[in-house]
Amino acid sequence: MNLRGTFRGFFTEAARIIRQWLRLNWDWLYRAKSYINSSLWVVPFIALLVEQVIVRLTGSAGAWLAETGRMDPATALFGVSMSGARSALETIVTMTLSFLVFTFGSLLVAVQVAGGQYTPRVIATIFLSNKVVRACVGLFVVTLFFALRTLTEMDKTVDQLNAAVSVLLGLISVVIFLFLIDYAARMLRPVSIVARVGELGLEVIRSVYPASTGQTRRKEAAPQRPPLARTVVNTGASGVVLAVRVEQLVSLAQGVDGLIEVVPQVGDFLAADEPLFQLYGGAGAISDAELRATVALGVERTMEQDPSFAFRILVDIAIKALSAAINDPTTAVLAIDQLHRLLRRVGLQDLRGERFEDALGQTRVVFRTPNWEDYVHLSCTEIRHCGVGSIQIARRMRAMLENLTQTLPAHRHAELRQQLELLDQAVVGAYTVPADLALARVSDSQGLGGTLGVRPVVSAPANESRTEPREPT
Repeated sequence: MNLRGTFRGFFTEAARIIRQWLRLNWDWLYRAKSYINSSLWVVPFIALLVEQVIVRLTGSAGAWLAETGRMDPATALFGVSMSGARSALETIVTMTLSFLVFTFGSLLVAVQVAGGQYTPRVIATIFLSNKVVRACVGLFVVTLFFALRTLTEMDKTVDQLNAAVSVLLGLISVVIFLFLIDYAARMLRPVSIVARVGELGLEVIRSVYPASTGQTRRKEAAPQRPPLARTVVNTGASGVVLAVRVEQLVSLAQGVDGLIEVVPQVGDFLAADEPLFQLYGGAGAISDAELRATVALGVERTMEQDPSFAFRILVDIAIKALSAAINDPTTAVLAIDQLHRLLRRVGLQDLRGERFEDALGQTRVVFRTPNWEDYVHLSCTEIRHCGVGSIQIARRMRAMLENLTQTLPAHRHAELRQQLELLDQAVVGAYTVPADLALARVSDSQGLGGTLGVRPVVSAPANESRTEPREPT
């Protein structure tokens, strides 16, 4: 009993130490996870470990088949000769090495094209963290090293099982390489990039705002704050706020009956010695190490806790497409399609406000997050300024704002109506020809979608096909 109690106490204490370590190092673990998710070199390293496992498995299988008399690994199974096996394995090694060189070379070209044509912010989000590309690279590495090991271990006999596995992996690699070429070509299309950003944006919106909004806008009363105890500043390196562990802050504040205010928002740049926390009441007793461990800083924004970053990427793609150097308003329309999609989802979710409560309903953490007006301004303002001279953009933005006004709850309408008024003013100032002005003020979900918004001119000659804009309803 004493021995059992000793072991139980040991494991309890070990679990407590591990939990404490994880709590004090959450920021480091979060940064490490983000780095691994956006690093391509991790996949080849894991592939080397997988190759070692496959080697052990095939070695054990070959030994078992030889012991049971089912197969002589030197002569049975496929009966491949030494020269044939060497030729096949050398071909597989050369082929998979070429696949790797082509894949990484193509990826570098894709990164350059994406950074120049769209926005550099899609490089880590879309390309380096792409699971399909990473899986293909992993397969090529496994095939390369497995075939190379089989080739180097052949002396006087041929390991038929390993040779067969190498050939099988080589055939699969050929098929996957052809698939990868098709996939990469499709992935570089503007519609694929903006759609992927939209999908990632929807995922993070659902994770950050899981509850649906009510029919009336919630009004939050400001909490009665205790006296300010002290301010915690950023003593580490400067960086962008990637994530904040709000539930841990609530637990810390509840334990000392205090209130914690997080000064920066997710996505803000935080320089050294800038305020990080404002501590009120009993929260002043919380150690700086525990507080700083709840905030992860990095060199570039990520999308895990930052829904507005998806909006930012799409807006950047749109305004770059509208620049004089690129002049591709249709790509900007594709970006507005995804902004429309994200705005509808955000408008249907409860954006929570800035106050987080404990289980008893007591406000413990003040942490500012983007509100509905922030998302609408981010989606509309810059694109309106850069694209009002394009009829496509004016018509597509109007369609988005009018559709959201019709489909979202009433407490979301005020900002949408204001954006419609600003769009009207911008369009009036941009178009001096009445026909163009009337055309630009028509809602069109395709930007300029054929006959939508125009009608034939009655007085046109019979042998001509002239049209004039229809007045907006």
